[in-house]
Amino acid sequence: MSQRKFLTLTEVSNLMNAARKTQTGVRDSCLILLAFRHGLRISELLNLRFRDLEMIEGRINIRRLKNGFSTVHPLMDDECKAIMEWKQSRARWKPSADPDIIFISQRGTQLSRGQAWRIIRQAGERAGTAINTHPHMLRHACGYELAERGTDTRLLQDYLGHRNIRHTVRYTASNAARFVGIWEWNKRKNG
Repeated sequence: MSQRKFLTLTEVSNLMNAARKTQTGVRDSCLILLAFRHGLRISELLNLRFRDLEMIEGRINIRRLKNGFSTVHPLMDDECKAIMEWKQSRARWKPSADPDIIFISQRGTQLSRGQAWRIIRQAGERAGTAINTHPHMLRHACGYELAERGTDTRLLQDYLGHRNIRHTVRYTASNAARFVGIWEWNKRKNG
């Protein structure tokens, strides 16, 4: 059997809690939360800028890569809190860093792909996740979690920025929740 390519909601939560317990935990847990909640690719995440956030309105402008649809997503209260907490820590951390870059290293430079991979892999190890974690698993976790919640396939396609629905159906096709009640319907019909 091939290794699972996504994390469950519980695993994402455990990842954030494990990341939170490190020296850079405020940044790292915020990074994981935003990557998961918005189904961001690693480059989309690292290219986020504070100008992409509309904190008063509670929105985030998502600039999709790979020819994907760019969209505006709502920011949930826990995300706004995590962003504000990171912004305050970041100001104390490295005040001379580019003020528009959201995720910076301890040296004040934009966080690299390798650093983000390491953050997520190590958080997975500390959380005791049974599989080797990497950033794209958070994008897949978003897709599978939204499908489990009954999100319409077309809406999920837009949310993840997919141009082709074939990339979206993987999330809904394996959604066990869509079969709930199937036997009850047949029972009523034949009943």
